[in-house]
Amino acid sequence: MDVFSIVGLVLALVSVLGGTVLKGSGLAALWSPAAFVIVIVGTLAAVLLQTPVAVFRRAMRIARWTLKPPVTDRQAMVEQLLEWSNSSRRQGLLWLEDQVAAQPDPFVRKGLQMLVDGVEPEAIRHMLELELQGEETQDLAATRVFEGMGIYAPTLGIVGAVLGLMAVMQNLADPSKLGPGIAAAFTATVYGIASANLLFLPMANKLKSVIARRSGERELVIEGLIAIAQGENPRNIEARLAGFLH
Repeated sequence: MDVFSIVGLVLALVSVLGGTVLKGSGLAALWSPAAFVIVIVGTLAAVLLQTPVAVFRRAMRIARWTLKPPVTDRQAMVEQLLEWSNSSRRQGLLWLEDQVAAQPDPFVRKGLQMLVDGVEPEAIRHMLELELQGEETQDLAATRVFEGMGIYAPTLGIVGAVLGLMAVMQNLADPSKLGPGIAAAFTATVYGIASANLLFLPMANKLKSVIARRSGERELVIEGLIAIAQGENPRNIEARLAGFLH
């Protein structure tokens, strides 16, 4: 679990709920079914309208990376690559065939299988880089779903506020309804701005950082496998991969 993300979510709730209480409005002032429908449901509708089904599904799948990003250990990966290099130099590349099925990561499994099959190093690089590029492109497209939510939510918050004020104007003859009506109107603005700046946009940026880190780890794997395919000395491979550990 990503502790910083959890702390951030908790502080976001504290900032809104605590601020409301400290301002004297009370938590009840934040509850508005109408504002929820206009802002949250409206934001979802706008995103669904602009997003292909496959991209939206991928966005929902990777949303969990905000709190629980893929766990990887670069140092352990380097040590694994060095072990494969030493073993392949002593026993040949075919020795690695038993290692293929044991790899939980499909990307590593694919690269290792090509290495065992004797594919040329440059061909391995080309195919794995295409795989990496395609995966990265799909993941970044998925993050734009949350960016879209962050863009639409504040605007729909303003729409909710305007609709609320329209309802207030219709009740000008009853002064007792003006105060609560205006307060309820601005609740939609709070929903829109708070959800965008405390949830949707931070989620998009966090996912981008996770994707960038994941791509860096994929590049480490590519360089390691290419070095093994070229028969480089394990000490040279270790020096070659050291830059990925910083």
